[in-house]
Amino acid sequence: MVDHIRQLADVSIRRGCGFGMLAVSTAMVGVAHDVALACYGGAIMMALMATILFLKGLRAPRRRYRSTELWLLLDKRHGLPEERAQAIIGGILRERYFWHAQVATGVAVFLWAVSLVLRFLQ
Repeated sequence: MVDHIRQLADVSIRRGCGFGMLAVSTAMVGVAHDVALACYGGAIMMALMATILFLKGLRAPRRRYRSTELWLLLDKRHGLPEERAQAIIGGILRERYFWHAQVATGVAVFLWAVSLVLRFLQ
């Protein structure tokens, strides 16, 4: 059951990250005439996304699990002992938010490095 909850937590978080990536890529395409600037702006926006994911990870254990999208994806049943459900689901959400924040940070660092290289080549 815990693996199923982890998979659904990933689905929920990745859905939000997907919309964030859509916004970042749209903004980057908007300034595509200056690739270095597009990468720099993308790095800033990805760093912002990573920060938001990190903060959501910090808050996840204290947030009522019944008010999350994960609860809806679980069809409002989890099969866990009720007294442990908050700790388990909150812990899984925390772990997955932190993992996604690390990935977003990696993308931000990559975009920043590309923008620096492109600035030096100009």
